[in-house]
Amino acid sequence: MMSSENQSNLGMVRRAALGSAVGTAIEAYDFQIYGVASALVFSAVFFSGTPEALGVVFSFATLAVGFLARPFGAVIFGHLGDKIGRKNLLVASLMGAGGCTTVMGILPTHAQVGVWAPVLLVALRLLQGTFHGGEQGGAVLMAVEHAPAERRGWYGSWAFLGSPGGTLLASSIMGLVISATGKDFLVWGWRIPFILSFLLLAVGLIIRLTVTESPAFQKLQEGHGKAKTPIVEVFRRSWRLVLVAVGVNLGFNAFIWFIISYSLAYGTEFLKIDKNFMLTSTQIGSVAMMLAILAFARLSDRIGRMKVMLAGALFLAFYPFPMFGLLNTAEEPLVMAAILVGFVGASAVFGPLAAFLVEMFPTKVAFSGVSVGYSLGAVLGGGLTPFIASLLMQTSHGQSWTVALYLTAGGAITLASLLALRNMRSGRPGALTEGFEPADMPSPEAYLP
Repeated sequence: MMSSENQSNLGMVRRAALGSAVGTAIEAYDFQIYGVASALVFSAVFFSGTPEALGVVFSFATLAVGFLARPFGAVIFGHLGDKIGRKNLLVASLMGAGGCTTVMGILPTHAQVGVWAPVLLVALRLLQGTFHGGEQGGAVLMAVEHAPAERRGWYGSWAFLGSPGGTLLASSIMGLVISATGKDFLVWGWRIPFILSFLLLAVGLIIRLTVTESPAFQKLQEGHGKAKTPIVEVFRRSWRLVLVAVGVNLGFNAFIWFIISYSLAYGTEFLKIDKNFMLTSTQIGSVAMMLAILAFARLSDRIGRMKVMLAGALFLAFYPFPMFGLLNTAEEPLVMAAILVGFVGASAVFGPLAAFLVEMFPTKVAFSGVSVGYSLGAVLGGGLTPFIASLLMQTSHGQSWTVALYLTAGGAITLASLLALRNMRSGRPGALTEGFEPADMPSPEAYLP
C-alpha cells in the first residue's frame, strides 16, 4: 500500500506533468492558430494589396519571424530560470505569449490602416516568440525534474502532448469557426480563435500556479550549486551538447511544421482539396500523435532513448518522398493516410525528446541548455519550413520534390546529430548509459572529449 507521502509525491509529479502539458498546449495553440491563419487568412487580411500566392509567402514569413525571436527568449528565460527558479519564469512566459495571441485577434486589417497592419502583426509575433522561447524548455524541465528517474521518458512526454493537443484544438476551433461564419470568416470570424486564447490562458495559469518548484532546482539551491552565469557556462562548457540538441530538433521541427501548417496551403492551393478536409486530417493526425508520443516515450524508458529516436530519425529522412507520392494523388483517403503516417512516425523522435534533452545537461544550466538548443532547432527547422516550402513551390512552379528534398535533408541532420552524440558517449569510460537514465542529471564533461 502506498504511503500518504508517496501518494503526495506522485500527485505532484502528475500535476507537474499535467501543468507542463497544458502550458505547452496553449503555446502550441497560439502557434498553430497563427500557422493555420497564415495558410488560410492572412494573405487576404494583412497582405490584401499583393497577389494571392505572394501573400501566402509573406504570411509564412511573419510566422517565421516569431520563431526567429525564440532564441532571444530562450537566452533570457533560460538564464533567469537557472538563477531564480523554473516556476515563476514559466508563469511569466505563459501570460506573455497568451496575451500576445489575444491582442492579435483585435488588430486592424490592411484595408483599415494600410501598412501598419502587417507592422503591428510582426511586432506582436516578435514579442510572442520571445515569450515562447522560454516556455518549452521550462515546461520540459518541470515535467522531467519532478519525475522518478525510471519514468522520465513517460512523464516528460506529457509536456509534448500539448503540441498535438494544441494542434487539435486549434484546427478544431478554426474548422468550427469557418463553418459557423461562412462568408464572414475573412471579415471577422478569423478573430474568434485568437481571442479565445485568453480563456485558455486562465486555465493554464490556475494549473501552473499549483505546482511546486522543481525538486532538482530546490536541491541545487540548498547546496549552493547554482551557476553564476548559466548562459555563459552552457556555451563555454556544453556547446557540443547545444549543437546536438539543435540538430536533433531541427529535422523534427521541419517535418512536423510542414504537416501542421504548410500542408494546408499545399492541399488547398496546389491540390485543390477542400480546406475542411485538410483540417480534419490534421485533427485525426494530432490524436494519433498524442497516442504515439506516449507509446514511444514509454518504450524509451525500457529500451533507451537512443534506439527509439534513431528509428524516428530514419523515418524523417526517408518518408518525405513517399509522403508526397501519396499527397500528389489528391485522393482524399491517400492524402489522409500520408498525414496520419507522418504524425505517428515523427513521434518516435518527439516522444522521448523531453527526457533526452533534460538528461543531456547538468541541472545548474539545464534551463539554458534545453531552451537554447530546442529554440534554435525550432527556428532553423520549424520556423523557416513553411516559408521555405512556399518559396520552393513558387520558384519551382509547383515541383513538390524540392520540398521533399528539403525535408529529407532535415531528417538527415537529426540522424547525424544523434549518431554524433552516440559517438561522444562511447568515446570515454563512464559515458551515459544507453537509456540516458543516470541517477542524477549528467555532466557534459563526463563524456565529451
